[in-house]
Amino acid sequence: LPFSKAIRAGDFVFLSGQVAFDASGQLNEGGIEDQTRQTMENVKTVLALAGCELSDVVKVNVWLDDERDFGRFNATYATYFKTDPPARSTVQSNLMIDAKIEIDCVAYKPL
Repeated sequence: LPFSKAIRAGDFVFLSGQVAFDASGQLNEGGIEDQTRQTMENVKTVLALAGCELSDVVKVNVWLDDERDFGRFNATYATYFKTDPPARSTVQSNLMIDAKIEIDCVAYKPL
């Protein structure tokens, strides 16, 4: 696809939207909890490529296909940010692929 997984701009790293693709490139067909876990693991992988980790994340944007998934998504998401969670926006939106969730984020990691 015509975009970078992540771009560094000074001390900030901007991640493109991640969905629940597994290592083979197949969409995780599980429920919102499974797709949230897979998506967050993908976020962690891309962050690592940029020399960052979840503790460097300062802002997260989340798109949910179905607003009724919010509670279950939120409970799963919370396991990734147990203390000092980043700022976050979450909206309901139709996604471009048949996924339940998409997440992008911004990390701050001084060079």
